[in-house]
Amino acid sequence: MNKEGFTTILGLLFFAFFLGLVGYIYSNTLILIICAVNIILVGVAVYFFRDPLRVTPENPNAVISPADGRVIDISEVMDSVFFENRVTRMTIYMSLIDVHVNYIPYDGIVEYLKYSRGEYHRANLSTASQKNVHSYIGLETKYGKIAFKQITGAVARRIVCNLKLGQKVKAGQKFGMIKFGSRMEIFLPPQAKIIVKLGERLRAGESVIAVFNGTR
Repeated sequence: MNKEGFTTILGLLFFAFFLGLVGYIYSNTLILIICAVNIILVGVAVYFFRDPLRVTPENPNAVISPADGRVIDISEVMDSVFFENRVTRMTIYMSLIDVHVNYIPYDGIVEYLKYSRGEYHRANLSTASQKNVHSYIGLETKYGKIAFKQITGAVARRIVCNLKLGQKVKAGQKFGMIKFGSRMEIFLPPQAKIIVKLGERLRAGESVIAVFNGTR
């Protein structure tokens, strides 16, 4: 289980214990039912914050998926935040049942890092890209710039990003998570060859989404 879930799960367990104690002392059926529901929520939280072992491919040319989920868009866009040029943007939609731990897609140095406040549109809508709360991370790599963006959804309310400017990072390194259904976008330069298709499901930290130099 990911450490980000400890506080949530402990809080739910404490509340369930309190409800169970009160319900037992006062023989209150309603409170005991609420306690049972809360215990179910504990199970849901444990499932959501799961952090399975992932094995990152040892390929210096491979760009790794930063998130679990389904590819819902691959398009060329103008990025004026970090690249100041046209790039390929891949969008990964994370449903409530996906693992929400996020991984570094490629070796590099964190050159740009910004958290932006916003709204909470559904993560699978195009409006979420610009309007929702998000964290934008830009890396400088041996092949140039790569960027990725953690975006909240209608349910997600918190982004966790444990990175700092100037930090050296490695492909497959965990760096944070988005709590509940959400969206991840990754921005790639022209020299990165996309090897996944629309609708394809990805595993964070394992699935190769692009390669440099055309070498798989």
